[in-house]
Amino acid sequence: MKAQWLLSERHQLTADSFAELRVWRVPQPVRGSSHDLKYALAYVVAGACVLRYDNEAGNGDHRHIGGVETAYTFTTPAKLMADFWNDVDQWRPE
Repeated sequence: MKAQWLLSERHQLTADSFAELRVWRVPQPVRGSSHDLKYALAYVVAGACVLRYDNEAGNGDHRHIGGVETAYTFTTPAKLMADFWNDVDQWRPE
């Protein structure tokens, strides 16, 4: 089985910000993760990625908030999306 696209969306949130969501099902877990999803969720403001959740090979599940990388505990796809959008809401001005 090859990687299968599950989600590929871009949401324009303001004139200078957007969220890009990409999720694939992979035949085996990405090195460092224990599930069958590969994902990259990004929030970009004025051309700079200010928030990103991903699980690149070797780093496992983690997120970047500003310039800080922290571990992320993946439980379900729904929780991943909820956590990402919650962080986007925290970052966005009122």
